[in-house]
Amino acid sequence: MQRHPIELLSPARDLACGVAAVNHGADAVYVGAPKFGARAAVGNSLHDIEQLIRHAHTFNARVYIALNTILTDDEIEEATRLAHSLYNIGADALIIQDMGLLECELPPISLHASTQCNNRTPEKVEFLEKCGFQQIVLARELSLAQIREIRQNSTVPLECFIHGALCVSYSGQCYISEVVTGRSANRGECAQFCRHKFTLKDGSGKILAKDKYLLSLKDLDLSNHLKSLLDAGVSSFKIEGRLKGIDYVKNVTAFYRKALDELIDADDNLQQLSSGRCRFTFTPDTSKSFNRGKTDYFLTKKRNRAGSIDTPKSLGELLGKVVLTGKGSFVIATHITVHNGDGLCYFDESGNLVGVKANRAESAGDEQKIFHRDRKNPHKGAVVYRNLDTAFIKELRQSENCRFLEVSFAVGETESGLKCQIVDEDGICSEMLHEVKPQQARKAGMMESVIERQMKKVGGTPFRVAVVKVFVREDSFYAASDINELRRAACEQHLLVRKEKYESQTFDLKPSSHKWLADTVTYLDNILNSKAKAFYARHGVKNFQLEISKARLADGSNVELMRTRYCLKAQLGRCPKSNKKYVESLEVDESINPNRHYTLNDNTGVYDLEFDCDRCEMVIRTRQARFK
Repeated sequence: MQRHPIELLSPARDLACGVAAVNHGADAVYVGAPKFGARAAVGNSLHDIEQLIRHAHTFNARVYIALNTILTDDEIEEATRLAHSLYNIGADALIIQDMGLLECELPPISLHASTQCNNRTPEKVEFLEKCGFQQIVLARELSLAQIREIRQNSTVPLECFIHGALCVSYSGQCYISEVVTGRSANRGECAQFCRHKFTLKDGSGKILAKDKYLLSLKDLDLSNHLKSLLDAGVSSFKIEGRLKGIDYVKNVTAFYRKALDELIDADDNLQQLSSGRCRFTFTPDTSKSFNRGKTDYFLTKKRNRAGSIDTPKSLGELLGKVVLTGKGSFVIATHITVHNGDGLCYFDESGNLVGVKANRAESAGDEQKIFHRDRKNPHKGAVVYRNLDTAFIKELRQSENCRFLEVSFAVGETESGLKCQIVDEDGICSEMLHEVKPQQARKAGMMESVIERQMKKVGGTPFRVAVVKVFVREDSFYAASDINELRRAACEQHLLVRKEKYESQTFDLKPSSHKWLADTVTYLDNILNSKAKAFYARHGVKNFQLEISKARLADGSNVELMRTRYCLKAQLGRCPKSNKKYVESLEVDESINPNRHYTLNDNTGVYDLEFDCDRCEMVIRTRQARFK
């Protein structure tokens, strides 16, 4: 019976994060190329990427390279050369957005369609599969039903985000940063417009929400839906976070490694994509890493309040409410132990997020008394969170090598010395000979236990010894130093053999000419170079309407800057489809004209909101903005 491989895919800001991700259970890691990644601030050198690849391949884990910006004509040939360099150092796949690359002479490397490609319909996924993509990164906004429908209409492996920060817009469909600041999200330079403070008004000028982070979302957490995602057809589970640090990577990767292992161990049809099992010295807890609150977005609910409109900062772990305040101290009702030096936060009576450091903490039953040196005390009733757990961070910093390959040793004698054969959990075999002459044992029959004990001392290696079989004469004696040298050399040799046995997936891209989804493409299709234009022309496109010009914007053209499943009406309880009490309070049924008089403004300008209630989508359009 062929088992279905399941992939846990973790982010890597740099080499250290990538190694940590592998060591804490990632089956694959995605990392930015030196250039042309959708996180321009976290590119990595070819040397560091090669080091990461070598380490990952020890465990049969893969390394995917984010090369997922749209490219200019001046850049696309350089990107092609970079693709060859990445292939030559052993990269397993390229994550791309720009279809112009499919018109270039790429190396025989697997291609993954970035979520920037706006992969949210069966038709789009089917089109990309026919183009030759080996894996598709789905849009974050999809429901389980939509994922199932895509799976029923395609065979390509489906990759799904399960944790981390959310873009408020459909990925690849946000142009507000580019238009307002000149920094294109599709070229890796997003200005984080969605984390601004906004004011929402109706047509009469009435303020519906003032100075709130109205487009800032909670963080995705689908940990309670992994089995449902498996059943829907997802095979790659992706953690967001190429801007996150090593503590985040360790904790969140370990959390999902444990969760997926439970599902894999319970189902004979599933298997882990890579090799090795993890044993953690800490208890993974995602609430202790950066998060703005948690949401399952639209996976199970058509309308959801996913906004984190009070702050775009991390709240962390909920502790409890303040029950008593005093001079330089306050008491929280919580069963959770607070440590000296922990970072806490709360919303004050004006709704502002305030941080406070626990200089000292005392436990008393179900209460924690916090002493601090800040001028301001939280008010009674304030809800307190912990966004820095010093004891937990210490545990994470101490967690290094917690992933091991199970091996069996067989040690015997030859005419010239000791021989060690290693067989690992993947059936890979290696042999090492250490030339040494045996001495006469003072006491016969003792050497077997000595060799077994010394061969199990594999600390500092990725191996965990299951069995040591010893075949030596009863009257032979070998010094511990010789046994240790045999073990060291055998382990080093086996690592080299494993890396030589690693089988990279190759794929020869063949030009395709099946029809694109429409006869016309616009700026929403993210075409920036002549090769991309040639790609779409070859797939049946006749009309190219590609430019968002500032002249057009200045003329007052109502240009779509952002499209999102997230809806401010639903967030604020004003949705005519989900809030009957709100509808009953209206003089006019708003569902008849859902777009009446909503504007959003911040320090960059004023924007019109449009609501497509049939699709449950919100659109932000240009109205008046200060363009750069």
